[in-house]
Amino acid sequence: MSKKKKKSNNQKKNEITKGIFTVLEENPQKSYNYKQIAAKIDVTEAHDRNTLIKRLVELKEKKRINEVSRGNYSAIKSTKTYHVGKVDITGRGNAYIVIEGMDDDVFVPYNRLKRAFHGDIVEVYIFPKRKSKKLEGEITKIVERKKSSFVGIIDMQKKFAFVRPSDFRMYTDIFVSLDKIKGANDGDKVIVEISEWPDDADSPFGKITEVLGKPGEHNTEIHAILAEYGLPYNFPLEVEQFANNIDTSIKEEEIAKRRDMRQELTFTIDPKDAKDFDDALSFKILENGNYEIGIHIADVSHYLKEDTVLDDEAYQRATSVYLVDRVVPMLPEVLSNKACSLRPNEEKYTFSAVFELDHNAVIKNQWFGRTVIDSNERFAYEEAQYIIETKKNSIPQEISIRDTAYEVSEDVKTAILKMDDLAKIMRIERMNRGAISFDSIEVRFNLNQESEPESVYFKESKDANKLIEEFMLLANRKVSEFIGKQKPIKTFVYRIHDNPNEDKLMALNGIISRFGHRLDFKDKKAISASLNKLLADVKGKKEQNLVDTLAIRSMSKAVYTTENIGHYGLAFDYYSHFTSPIRRYPDVMVHRLLQHYLDAGNTPKAEVFEEKCRHCSDMEGLAASAERDSIKYMQIKFMHNHQDEEFVGVISGVTEWGIYVEIIENKCEGMVRIRDIKEDYYIFNEQEYAIVGEKTGKSYQLGDEVIVMVKNIDLVKRHLDFSLLGKNELSTVLE
Repeated sequence: MSKKKKKSNNQKKNEITKGIFTVLEENPQKSYNYKQIAAKIDVTEAHDRNTLIKRLVELKEKKRINEVSRGNYSAIKSTKTYHVGKVDITGRGNAYIVIEGMDDDVFVPYNRLKRAFHGDIVEVYIFPKRKSKKLEGEITKIVERKKSSFVGIIDMQKKFAFVRPSDFRMYTDIFVSLDKIKGANDGDKVIVEISEWPDDADSPFGKITEVLGKPGEHNTEIHAILAEYGLPYNFPLEVEQFANNIDTSIKEEEIAKRRDMRQELTFTIDPKDAKDFDDALSFKILENGNYEIGIHIADVSHYLKEDTVLDDEAYQRATSVYLVDRVVPMLPEVLSNKACSLRPNEEKYTFSAVFELDHNAVIKNQWFGRTVIDSNERFAYEEAQYIIETKKNSIPQEISIRDTAYEVSEDVKTAILKMDDLAKIMRIERMNRGAISFDSIEVRFNLNQESEPESVYFKESKDANKLIEEFMLLANRKVSEFIGKQKPIKTFVYRIHDNPNEDKLMALNGIISRFGHRLDFKDKKAISASLNKLLADVKGKKEQNLVDTLAIRSMSKAVYTTENIGHYGLAFDYYSHFTSPIRRYPDVMVHRLLQHYLDAGNTPKAEVFEEKCRHCSDMEGLAASAERDSIKYMQIKFMHNHQDEEFVGVISGVTEWGIYVEIIENKCEGMVRIRDIKEDYYIFNEQEYAIVGEKTGKSYQLGDEVIVMVKNIDLVKRHLDFSLLGKNELSTVLE
């Protein structure tokens, strides 16, 4: 008898939501309590009953169902045709409305958008479904605008101006009167804020709030990327002043309240160009032969007090943003690069997780609390890696960040080598439990003083990186477990990762089968094991980046929440973010809650923290999008100086309008438009992930190696067009 596949938390929640509507809408004149609904939709497990009760309350608060009397619910008559959802505008100006609890999105053509923009929350009327037709509807009301400010190019006329937004999903330009242009000149890139959209006007009215500069200039484009996602690039004056007035001196009376670890061997390992060091490791061999390892994290919450302008600003930002040429920090420099940066030979306040481990990395004791440390050394990953690989004390000049050869002490070498051994044991155990090993290639650039890209290189995760990763994971997991297992249940901030989407995994399986790979869907552990095998098998092959990207896309999105369901990708039942409070606000919340519970405080309301978790998850998504856009911009800038060269690339995407090609040697991606391929009339074959010539039958398929040349570069739109020179015949012969 085959085992049923365990459904993910989101799948079960969606099924329960649909079940509620099915029961209520079948008899709209009746009301039901949760027990009656549970019986009708066959909900028997205690966890699922709790989800059902919670969904009933949520749907009532969102006015999607009625509460007729206490605990008794009925349908709202209009729920069959009117729903609330999020607008997703396509490149052609039409939209899909994504509605929670619905399997299918609702298609809304351009002429029925009712002036809704991408990302808006809207009410949509769904037309009666025709046989074999997809859901279609029209927007009836805009419930909430996602944003009112847009980046665009100003087009000056004699008596007025228009701003043409850069975002292709913004289908209208914005009218600006001449008294509201804020000194902008024709062709400038600006930020425009929409103030109104009169019923009789074709375009919304707005005002210029900031002139970014001339399109194509480096700072203009970088600031435009931030502005498109509503991300700031400097701190308000009052926030800077507040931060600069904080007393950051180390005081004896504060040290007396903490565990003093200043005498322990302590060091940091970070990227060679890092400016803030928010984590350090200490190492000591105990008399019983075990190892005491401390994971020390900058005590940001000591300086970042609640209900201050500084804390408000940090919360609104929620994360630091890492662009190609700069970091937009969550905290002002006086904290991020100075007071909270664990620089060598400086006493620092820290929040620590200290573990006693035996030779097999088994935890014998653990301790959490506030500490004070004095880091002995700062290492770059390359230096630590050299020690791990060679077992030598001397770091040569070409690797050293000190511009000279450097000799480390025997104690430091022993610490690094032993922690590397323990990290490898912990990693193997994690993989055996079903963790997914995503070691995807990260694109990096060597920039000159003008921030122009001179070369491309790829960041690879080696043993030194994995050493730090495993000990950070250990701290994050054990802090979360320490609070999560306490009774009664305490409010806490978890980092969760739901099971992967099965439909996406099936689609991934279809693509990778072209390269001779396959996934095993027998059970959860088999899926994890086959995913890891896939990621290992493609390493160094032409399809690696394609497979890595598609595998990541098949995963659910990790988010912050107060409701723990574990972390699928890491194979942890409990997981939080504790180790980066300089750059992530959720870590600050975790520090505050942990100290609150160490001080025997009562559990605060979960609703308050759940709202903060949602905000932090949203801001993390915006920051990641901005980071991707900055990489894309720099890749296009890099290709500007290589327009007459031929490149070998892999077809990374296929659409009805063209194929996307990623150059193997530098990972730059561009498009070959179907209309530009003159050798034949090509038709998109969705099932085969290919375009096929009508006369010749020749095909270009996902994963094929082709030769391309740069045809057109648009830095402003961040778009790269290639000319297709043909398939890479050498690759075909070798295969």
